[in-house]
Amino acid sequence: MPSSFQSLGISADRVQILEALGFQSPTEIQAQAIPHLLAGRDVLGQAQTGTGKTAAFSLPILERLDPQQSGLQALILTPTRELAMQVSTAIRTFSGATNGVSRSGLRIATVYGGQAIDRQISQLRRGVEIVVGTPGRVIDLMDRGDLKLQSLSWFVLDEADEMLNMGFIQDVEKILAATPAARQTAFFSATMPAQVKRLVKNYLKSPVTVKVESQDTTPNRIEQQVYQIPGHLTKEEALLPILELECPTSAIIFVRTKDNAGKLTEILQAAGHSVDEYHGNLTQVQREGLLRRFRNQQVRLVVATDIAARGLDIDSITHVINLDLPDDQERYVHRIGRTGRAGRTGKAITIINARERYKLRLVEKHIGQALDPLPLPTIAEIQAKRITDFTAQIHLSLSGERLASFLPLVSQLTEDYDPQAIAAAALQLAYSMVQSEKSEQAVMEVLTKSVEKPTRRSVLDGGSRPTPQGKRQNYDRRDSFDPRDDRPSRRRTVSSGYSK
Repeated sequence: MPSSFQSLGISADRVQILEALGFQSPTEIQAQAIPHLLAGRDVLGQAQTGTGKTAAFSLPILERLDPQQSGLQALILTPTRELAMQVSTAIRTFSGATNGVSRSGLRIATVYGGQAIDRQISQLRRGVEIVVGTPGRVIDLMDRGDLKLQSLSWFVLDEADEMLNMGFIQDVEKILAATPAARQTAFFSATMPAQVKRLVKNYLKSPVTVKVESQDTTPNRIEQQVYQIPGHLTKEEALLPILELECPTSAIIFVRTKDNAGKLTEILQAAGHSVDEYHGNLTQVQREGLLRRFRNQQVRLVVATDIAARGLDIDSITHVINLDLPDDQERYVHRIGRTGRAGRTGKAITIINARERYKLRLVEKHIGQALDPLPLPTIAEIQAKRITDFTAQIHLSLSGERLASFLPLVSQLTEDYDPQAIAAAALQLAYSMVQSEKSEQAVMEVLTKSVEKPTRRSVLDGGSRPTPQGKRQNYDRRDSFDPRDDRPSRRRTVSSGYSK
């Protein structure tokens, strides 16, 4: 594999920009795709999220844009507004932009629903070279006559399988039909279902296929665990002691539908957790606000559906938790690849019940790894873990610079109290500040819950009852993959991580 971007054909000026951004060598998908795209070939790329796909198509586009040509030159379609914004930001960065302004004067428009269309129309009328957008808004702008594709040289379909899962195939075909036949086309997809293959056959010209094997994207730096819950508990209840044991700094909890996301968020908030929900019903302002808080660790837990979570591209995520497993095993690998990024370690946890053992076997077969289910942590295990973590924090404080500022207070207190009593009192105060009484109470209620008799109503009763079989839930096209399947599904974790 080439060891430098320059050896792939990227210009020296662009390489200098990449090196300043910390990109020293290309990833596998970049090494395979960039030379073919620079040579003018159509490309079909199969690789997981986090493997560097955005740079794989963005860099060749930036290299081959014609500064003398007026009109739109490149259109990039993404399934979600969050991904559209991420791609636009990446392209601006790769162009050497400072504070969003490109050195070369490159103009990029990001178009998606949930934002005022008048502003997007105004930007298009001023002229842009690249448009990144979602299918619905792109078609709307085309129908209004404000997005003209007759001069288009590049068409990129990113996350093609997700686009089709969300029901956008007719929109994608309508857009493709309006593009010039002489365009250069690239499709990137994590999986290759029949509908993607049909699109490739109909719209790509003798494409070169580049592929990064999924087993290469599941490194050992992600620890995978599976918990099997006892029959008298719901998955929502079982999650509470797991969270208490793990104490994740930053975690995504995957559920099947936006209704499930709302119910679980209420339960976790009632139990004292820092949590918010992320799904297709949120406005753009709400989504952007949550992303900002999550990145800044003002929110520790995010409950999300698969489609919405496409926008949660954050390197510092420590845990991925599957409360509901996806039906597609490849999507499972996608999920857990959101932790263990950028050289960090991560943990992936899956919660299943006894009826879902067969789903675990499918995951094990797909990843080539055995996952032995664990019992839920006990009260003693949780308390021992707390003490261990708390002791480690004490050791850090003892070697810290701020310790000296408290020594005069200790000296003053020793005139009236025993030093050991002072230390114990300080530890008690510190421990009470890091430990939530609400979450501790909720965990105790779960782990002492009787198998025979239901417990009284508690903080756990806020909608945690499983949905009855046959009752259709309120599915959002953006959040669900098979509206006919309204059974709550739960599965187990497998480790996988993606490096950028």
